[in-house]
Amino acid sequence: MASEMTRGEQNLVLFQSLIPTSEKLYVWCYDKDGGFIASSCPQEEQTLLDQTFYIFGGLEKLTAYARDTAKTYPEMIGSPIGMQWALSYESERNRGLIFVIGPVFYTPPDEKQIRNALIPYIRNPQRSSWSDSLCGLLGELSVMSYSVFIRYVLIIHNTLTGQKLDLQTFHKKTGADLNRKTSTASGHDRYKIYVSEKAMLDTVRRGDIDYMDALQNSMEMSSGVPVKGQEPLRQIKTSIVVFTTLVCRAAMEGGLSPDIAYDLGDSYIQSVEDCRDSGELNALAHAMYHDFVYRVHYLHSNPSYSHAIQKCCDYINLSLDRKIHTADLAALAGYTEYYLTEKFKKETGQSVSSFIRTAKIERAKTLLKTTGLPIHEIADMLAFNTPNYFIQVFRDITGMSPAQYRKQWKIE
Repeated sequence: MASEMTRGEQNLVLFQSLIPTSEKLYVWCYDKDGGFIASSCPQEEQTLLDQTFYIFGGLEKLTAYARDTAKTYPEMIGSPIGMQWALSYESERNRGLIFVIGPVFYTPPDEKQIRNALIPYIRNPQRSSWSDSLCGLLGELSVMSYSVFIRYVLIIHNTLTGQKLDLQTFHKKTGADLNRKTSTASGHDRYKIYVSEKAMLDTVRRGDIDYMDALQNSMEMSSGVPVKGQEPLRQIKTSIVVFTTLVCRAAMEGGLSPDIAYDLGDSYIQSVEDCRDSGELNALAHAMYHDFVYRVHYLHSNPSYSHAIQKCCDYINLSLDRKIHTADLAALAGYTEYYLTEKFKKETGQSVSSFIRTAKIERAKTLLKTTGLPIHEIADMLAFNTPNYFIQVFRDITGMSPAQYRKQWKIE
């Protein structure tokens, strides 16, 4: 380990010389099992940011990246609060050391939105202290465009590995082929694309803040508008303009004021037109979608709910892939379990368990409509004890089995 520590620290010194002192961009070194070795981050911020990386699942992604020797390019990872990192590795094939670049934000973080996004991660007083400390540090963290960040990432990656990976090659390796699917899709494939896009826009109409599965599935199913022109960025821009227009309309159908929606959509479309970098365009599209979803979500937040109960509802909707215990919700709200269950039922009209089951079945309906996942996998993804129990709950709420529901959407 001593030799690894020396090598990792030597690399950190080299990377610091490659990054201008005006940029608050840090590099971290871990072993392949996620053990922290060293960082260029100031000592007083190291523990907090290392903890943040861990809480947002960074170490799990790091160890998976270390094991996947087929990946020869940097891995970009994000978080629910818009904080971004990148992973790279040493030249040895066994990847004894993994380097993390970040964190950065692509746009200035909004403390109120950050605090709302952190709600599901605060389950005990220690996490509450972490949340307060992180929000207090927001103004000190790096804010840079995607294009600037990825250039630093590629400099570090190429220095580590000896590769000569450029932006175009990196985007080709990590992004979708924009012309691949729409030109060859069969009628059935196009129907699937329609269904997946409808589900993706439904998340906007509902203000569903746990939207990533629907968005990712739609992006995988459809490659955008197949417009070809002299300018390489034109096709991407056209797709994002169309995407923005659809999302804007869905947000209005979800209750967002047309005055706000049109102005917001026009602002994003102008930003798209002004953009000169494909990577930054992808980040901009994601930021636009996130913005509209959260604006509709805030509109749908029931004004008759107390702050504590709304926090619990948000936590449930962001935690459908796990067992949700009343004790966790009570700790989040700062109530006893008995008081929470009584207050929750009084304000929402449902018991905690009924609210959770209904939310899980709504997510199951989206998965059944937009994916070909086996029913037993959907049951497992939503943390039902058994597939049979999932089928029973689904039938109780919808009046039909998951298979019958899927059949009416023609998803095989």
